[in-house]
Amino acid sequence: MHWLLVGCVVALPLSANAQWQWIDKNGKKVFSDQAPPPDVPEKNILRRSGTPPPRSATGMTDAPAADGTEAAAPKARDTAAAPKPSGVDKELEEKTKKAEAEEKAKRAAEEAKVAKAKADNCARAREGKATFDSGIRIAKVNSKGEREIMDDTARAAEQKRVQSVIDSDCK
Repeated sequence: MHWLLVGCVVALPLSANAQWQWIDKNGKKVFSDQAPPPDVPEKNILRRSGTPPPRSATGMTDAPAADGTEAAAPKARDTAAAPKPSGVDKELEEKTKKAEAEEKAKRAAEEAKVAKAKADNCARAREGKATFDSGIRIAKVNSKGEREIMDDTARAAEQKRVQSVIDSDCK
């Protein structure tokens, strides 16, 4: 049981190795578990996720190894481990554009629906106004279901209501 605890404590610093380090546009060092934004130049990225800190930071130089070969393994790892943030950004931009286009189409459909309803109301109101302006007798059904002929005051009130519908919907 104690060995398990000791193993966890020893492995804890290894998780901190999965950090990014770069210098932002204000000259401050930034530490993060996520890749830097795409506008950060490559020369400002000090450490990538999963790679050890650069040798120059520890006081050692990037000189050839003792056997005369270049230490190319860390450089290869740097380029292989480099994420492609532009691809993620493109996907996000495509999703955003698609959502905006869908929202725009939805608004256009709703506006078309409202415009059609207004046009229908306008047509009906103009027909009603023509009927009232013709002077013929108009009957309507009351709450008891009986037919009543409209008198002049009811007719004037209905003409006024129809005119207000025309004013609001016929533009």
